[in-house]
Amino acid sequence: MTTTTTTAGGVKVVKPTVSSYINDYWGRVRGGDLGSLPAILGLIVLSLIFAIARDTFVSGLNFANLFNQSAQVVFIAMGLVFVLLLGEIDLSAGFASGVCGAVVAILLTNHGWDWYTAIPAALVTGLVIGFVLGFLVAKIGIPSFVVTLAAFLGFQGLLLVLLGGGTNISTRNEFFNSLNNDNLSVTWSWILAVVAVAGYTFAQFNQMRTRAKRGLVTDPLGIVLMRVGGLAVLIFVATAILSQERAINPAINSLKGVPIVVPIIGFFLVLWTFVLGRTSYGRHVYAVGGNTEAARRAGIPVDRIRISVFVIGSFMASIGGIMAVSRASSVDPNTGGSNILLYSVGAAVIGGTSLFGGKGKIINAVIGGAVIAVIDNGMGLLGFSSGQKFIFTGVILLIAASVDALARRRAATTGNR
Repeated sequence: MTTTTTTAGGVKVVKPTVSSYINDYWGRVRGGDLGSLPAILGLIVLSLIFAIARDTFVSGLNFANLFNQSAQVVFIAMGLVFVLLLGEIDLSAGFASGVCGAVVAILLTNHGWDWYTAIPAALVTGLVIGFVLGFLVAKIGIPSFVVTLAAFLGFQGLLLVLLGGGTNISTRNEFFNSLNNDNLSVTWSWILAVVAVAGYTFAQFNQMRTRAKRGLVTDPLGIVLMRVGGLAVLIFVATAILSQERAINPAINSLKGVPIVVPIIGFFLVLWTFVLGRTSYGRHVYAVGGNTEAARRAGIPVDRIRISVFVIGSFMASIGGIMAVSRASSVDPNTGGSNILLYSVGAAVIGGTSLFGGKGKIINAVIGGAVIAVIDNGMGLLGFSSGQKFIFTGVILLIAASVDALARRRAATTGNR
């Protein structure tokens, strides 16, 4: 049931109860709107299995490594969410990240550039790549599968050319290498945690206030408090774990604090979530992904939107490449290759982004990336071979795609689209 109150300005505000909110959410789930629920449940189950099977899985050292190891996949997956929202695909994202990583490494090592000029150059490279891909898809009319498959092959060759046929280029810039290897101090880790919780709390209550002021339905206070409390517990527990000493020999090298890459991931998570959820551009992306022709007739610049998602996708791929090079302190012909693309697409889809367009959020990339990282890390700790890990990850991806297809069919039959 719901309650209705009237403000001093005469605006009627509908306030659903916690029970009605839960019933409505359950109805959406039964109607096929699953969102990230399967991925979250899978992440919990997998984490419990690996924690029981190998106690080192829940150690502070391994917990921190999960963030560093998954950074490249998570950043690329964030960009792929935009592309997938339009029902398109970018098969070149992995090697595009490798090319951008090679650019920053070459400028740092071979040409003596500093990090604050080399990193922007790599980011601009990503933007140019995305624009070219988007232009070929939107203006020339070549299917994205063909364009990005050609780019996949081309960038693989370009990476070899940039590296002189197979040379490994090391990066020695201390700040650059710290991006995906070092940690914040314990003090700054806790400051970051408090700021994150305070910011989320403000955003939730500000949204309630804004919707109430406009006479729109607001989430029950109890639900909002549960969200804030749940996130606070998650962040504070994680910060407490990461603030403990995790070095084998602290006298030689102390390891404490939240990895530097975590606030970088958090920044882009907040940025792109805001763009998709709170701007007209984000609404246009969903509109084009949901029904391109209807969006065109509504006056939305469809071609510009299509180009822009590839630009964002390649831009995020460039950040993924930068983080990969920082992690390894070097770049080689396999940077961005191997299973990176498959894991990145898998992260977006496993997290809840639809392959058919029109449905997905940036948080899907982070959750899906966590699932991929847990599978890869946990099975590695248990001694599984690379082949077994690939098979298991492929099965998980197939299950996620099947859930998406069945959910869409369910939504179509119940009218919940």
